Amino acid sequence: MSGFDKFEKKKDFVVCVDSDGCAMDTMNIKHIRCFGPCMVEEWNLQQWQDEILESWNKVNLYTMTRGINRFLGLAKALEEVQETYTEVPGLGLFLQWTKEAKELSNPALEEKKNEDEIFAKALHWSKRVNEEIEKLPKEEIKPFPGVKESLELIHKSCDIAVVSSANPEAVKAEWERFGLLDYVDILCTQDMGSKEFCIREIRNKGYDSSHVLMCGDAVGDMKAAANNGVLYYPINVNHEETSWRRVPNEVLEHFLNETYEGRFQEEVIYEFLENLK
Repeated sequence: MSGFDKFEKKKDFVVCVDSDGCAMDTMNIKHIRCFGPCMVEEWNLQQWQDEILESWNKVNLYTMTRGINRFLGLAKALEEVQETYTEVPGLGLFLQWTKEAKELSNPALEEKKNEDEIFAKALHWSKRVNEEIEKLPKEEIKPFPGVKESLELIHKSCDIAVVSSANPEAVKAEWERFGLLDYVDILCTQDMGSKEFCIREIRNKGYDSSHVLMCGDAVGDMKAAANNGVLYYPINVNHEETSWRRVPNEVLEHFLNETYEGRFQEEVIYEFLENLK
């Protein structure tokens, strides 16, 4: 039985909320201290680490590819390593997997790890990232200002789903630590499928498309919403508090009154895309 089998629609509206970089102020610290450095270590790239880490952060934090799946980010980085610095054995096989696999996750890689060293290395890298994330100072991992207040208000009139591509243990621990799980009806993480898949499964519980709002901080979140025909509200990088402060009144009012789609959504998405250029 999956988490979706246990989830039931309770209210007419549902808000889906991404975790890293959207609700939780975790994106920068995780990528700068964990994801990039672990890749450099796994593939022995210390000779070029400054340039490689700068590129990793640009791709994963500050441009249109912000928030992509960790294995897609790894694929992009290793492609650049091979083109610019040194050969990456087995890269073609790994790139093919990222394009064709139904699920890009640790469990999916477990099934591939004996086929080629590149899969074993990618799995080891991903597990090391998770270990390093666990070691991050807990006081530095916290929600953005305005998140808890917004979730509390939203939950009075809407179901709430966490829709994240991060690993389940980390998301659950972070949301639990700050009492955010009290407002969550279903927790969808990396192991349950892509964000697009998760939003579709939630929508299919009986919500009208105009009654589903995805809240995210990346273009991938916006596309996942659009591909399901549901609404999207962006949390803008480096302006997260301002974005969340708009939720309790302006955003929620438009959503519940069914005036969100159209001019308001177009305006917030325009601001979002301009901020990532």
